[in-house]
Amino acid sequence: MQHLVPLDNLVAALSRLPGIGRRTAERMAMALVQDGKGLMRILANALLEADDGIANCERCGNVTLASINPCELCSRHRKDAHILCVVESPADIMKIEESGGFQGRYHALMGRLSPMQGTGVADLRVDKLLGRIAAEGISEVLIALGTDVESDATASYLKEVLSTRPVKISRIAFGLPAGSAIEYSDATTLARAIKGRQEIS
Repeated sequence: MQHLVPLDNLVAALSRLPGIGRRTAERMAMALVQDGKGLMRILANALLEADDGIANCERCGNVTLASINPCELCSRHRKDAHILCVVESPADIMKIEESGGFQGRYHALMGRLSPMQGTGVADLRVDKLLGRIAAEGISEVLIALGTDVESDATASYLKEVLSTRPVKISRIAFGLPAGSAIEYSDATTLARAIKGRQEIS
């Protein structure tokens, strides 16, 4: 079979996206090719438009229009502006904002410590985090990372670094999902739910 370098390059580019394996990338590439030039050109134009018009906020790392930087969340008045919520990515900021449960400021690390993927401290936005604490008068840092091993390692590192700063360090509580029953929960989730219990007022 003829070796098609442009198709191979397309597959390689698509497979770099999170959650997209080689086979999925091949199916996506073939769907684009089979559609003719229409969908491929629409995708190419959308990618170029996003590349030109979208940026990461210079302050928090959130996704914003290139013409609005710092982003709207950093610019507008926030009820709890002295609390800084540290997350892994801009997607986490969007998710927390949708919940309506947080009214402070955000800081995306743009990753987590992962020796397997070659991500170390220098790859995260920790220095900018420390700079913001002093510059913005932050009194509490809320660590909102996941519960996997890499997120726990990142949270432990942040706790160690922040312990030298005059801030309260907290972490989001982990427990039972809404609408779930105890009998269907795993032991780790139950243990975290009990440890993070709150007084009923």
